Amino acid sequence: MTVHPPVVGHCDELQDALAAFRASAHITQRWGEQLAAVLSGGGRLLAAGNGGSAAQAQHLTAELVGRYRDDRPPFSAIALHADTSSTTAIANDYGVDEVFARQVRAHGREGDVLMLLSTSGASANLLSAADAGRAAGLRVWALTGCEPNPLMAGSDESLCVEAATTATVQELHLVAVHMICAAFDAALDQGAGGRGTRARGARGGGTHA
Repeated sequence: MTVHPPVVGHCDELQDALAAFRASAHITQRWGEQLAAVLSGGGRLLAAGNGGSAAQAQHLTAELVGRYRDDRPPFSAIALHADTSSTTAIANDYGVDEVFARQVRAHGREGDVLMLLSTSGASANLLSAADAGRAAGLRVWALTGCEPNPLMAGSDESLCVEAATTATVQELHLVAVHMICAAFDAALDQGAGGRGTRARGARGGGTHA
C-alpha cells in the first residue's frame, strides 16, 4: 500500500481511489435512471446514514427536493435521520437499531427506493433498515466502503468504494451522489416516467450549505 505524506497526501489518496472508482460509473448511471423512473412515477426515495454518511444522504435528498443543476420539478426524497423527534423517540422506546427501520416501515411503499450510506457497511441500524426495506418491497441500495461487508450482502445492489481512509470513502460517496443526480436529470430530460418536463433557463450550482 502506498504511504502518502500528511495533508497534501490526502489529495494523492483521493486521486488513487478516484481512478479505481471510475469503473463504478455505470452503477451510478443505472441508479440515477431507475430513480428517475420511480420518482417521476410518484414513488419516493428514503435515505439514511450515520455521522458523515448522514450528511451525504441528506445532500442527496436535498438535490432531489431542490435541484442539482437545472431547474426542474421537486421530487419526494426523505432523509430519515433528519427527523430528530422521530429518531430520538424511536431510539428511546425501541432501541438505536430501530431508528431507521421503523421509519422505513412507516414511510416506505412497495417499489420505493431506500438508499443507505455507510463507510463501514456494518452499522446495525442500517442493516435493520435494509431488512425492513426488503420486507416491504423497496429497492435497497447500499453505498459503502470496502467490500465485502454486511450491508452490501443485505442490499439488492451496492456500490463499494475502495479507499484507504474513511475520509476518502466519504469524498467519493459525494462524487457518487452527484453522478446519480446527473444521471437522474438526464433521464428526466429523456422523459423518464412521463414527468420529464423541466423548466429551462434557470441554472444553479447544486445544493449549497
